[in-house]
Amino acid sequence: MITSPLIGEYIEINTLNDHVFSQELLGKGIAILPSEGRVYAPFDGQVVMLFHTSHAIGLVSDENIELLIHIGIDTVNLDGKCFSPKVKTGDSFKKGDLLIEFDLQGISKAGYELFTPVIVTNSDLFDIEKISKKSQLTHDDVVFYLGKKEVN
Repeated sequence: MITSPLIGEYIEINTLNDHVFSQELLGKGIAILPSEGRVYAPFDGQVVMLFHTSHAIGLVSDENIELLIHIGIDTVNLDGKCFSPKVKTGDSFKKGDLLIEFDLQGISKAGYELFTPVIVTNSDLFDIEKISKKSQLTHDDVVFYLGKKEVN
């Protein structure tokens, strides 16, 4: 299971104004409209990628679940402004650890949408059940249940 890495509103990913995310081309996922500028670790694992502008982070769990958290839409164009990472590539973390802080108002004032895709990038290896029973999420709420796919 994967808990929400953000506090905010659950959004169906297919409603995003970005076809890469809305068509789930990078993997199955959800989106969250954050109400707080913090990304928390949704499981125990390791940082495998922190984009140089700190708007996106790739994580791998101890169970080999790969997760991409992409803060906002097109926020790469902010060139790192508004983002303050608390980890670096290669760091290990525990569920609930603070990974990134970001400036909600700064991102909005710069004209970018805050919708944050949360993508299981190796979703082809798992049976994934998205949980959408709650519209408001805390970083303790489960957003995915995953089971290993059976190999025929």
